[in-house]
Amino acid sequence: MAAIGESSATAHPTFRLRGMLKRLPKVDILIVLIICAVILAIIFPARGAFAEWFSIATSIAIAILFFLYGARLSTQEALAGLKNWKLHLIILVFTFVVFPIIGLGLKPLDSILGHELYLGILYLTLVPSTVQSSVAFTSIARGNVAGAIVAASASNLAGVFLTPLLVMALMSTGSGVHVDGQVFLDIALQLLAPFILGQLLRRWVGKVAANKGTKLVDRGSIAMVVYSAFSSGVVAGIWSSVSALQIIALCVLAVVLVTFMLWLTRFVPQKLGFPEKDVIAIEFCGTKKSLATGLPMASVIFGGASLGLLILPLMIFHQIQLMMCSWLAARYAKEKAAKH
Repeated sequence: MAAIGESSATAHPTFRLRGMLKRLPKVDILIVLIICAVILAIIFPARGAFAEWFSIATSIAIAILFFLYGARLSTQEALAGLKNWKLHLIILVFTFVVFPIIGLGLKPLDSILGHELYLGILYLTLVPSTVQSSVAFTSIARGNVAGAIVAASASNLAGVFLTPLLVMALMSTGSGVHVDGQVFLDIALQLLAPFILGQLLRRWVGKVAANKGTKLVDRGSIAMVVYSAFSSGVVAGIWSSVSALQIIALCVLAVVLVTFMLWLTRFVPQKLGFPEKDVIAIEFCGTKKSLATGLPMASVIFGGASLGLLILPLMIFHQIQLMMCSWLAARYAKEKAAKH
């Protein structure tokens, strides 16, 4: 009778529903945060004084993030990250050679999506890699975090020179290019200084920084960047100047491009004999394009020109790369956890 009762109980719709829910893959909290940030930016975009204060808060969150990275890493790991020149070189090649070649290869889209949108697609292939999200995803996936920090920071420093040069060579703007030296100071103060401070205080705060609760800073800082960047586009009215079909086409293109680059940045390093942790760092640093760096650069490079359609492809690519890479990083983390 017990067997019959048990069978009838498990056959109840409520039990069947619970069983189905347990079999469903768990949704990564980072994807949820990113989607919520996008929706919030559409409904309640950051404006005026609030936008300025939120931008400051985002900068502080990123600084805290890099302080934690510095506190988590041993000095030996950090020095090893600096010495791994092959890792940094291949990431720079993917960012500033492979991506631009792909951008030029997409020239036929000029007649399909329009000249301005194509220029925006080309421009997104010329900007540096992200720093905070590249490192955060590498950390989540248990890759070479020290190498990712150095490589992503090097990409942004190199981008100060390489992005304007690539724009002049490939986009034929015909206007002078001025790069403000303040960019170096910003990177040094916001990223490298907190990391070094974390290294110096590691003896006292290392255990706290390694706590699982601090992982919220990884995800929270990315969500803040998404909300801030997406809000600026909404306030500028970018979305009203393009059709729904153009936006869909850009989304499809971004998915295809991210997928291809994720495959390429894994396939090539594996063939070259890089260790798995380095492969993960290359994969997450070599596929990214920075909206936070790309937007200010665009305003400097193109001066008073309208940036609306020019930055739209970069905005869409940025959101899609975050969602796809967050899923991939979570998958890598689960696979490694299952092995141990």
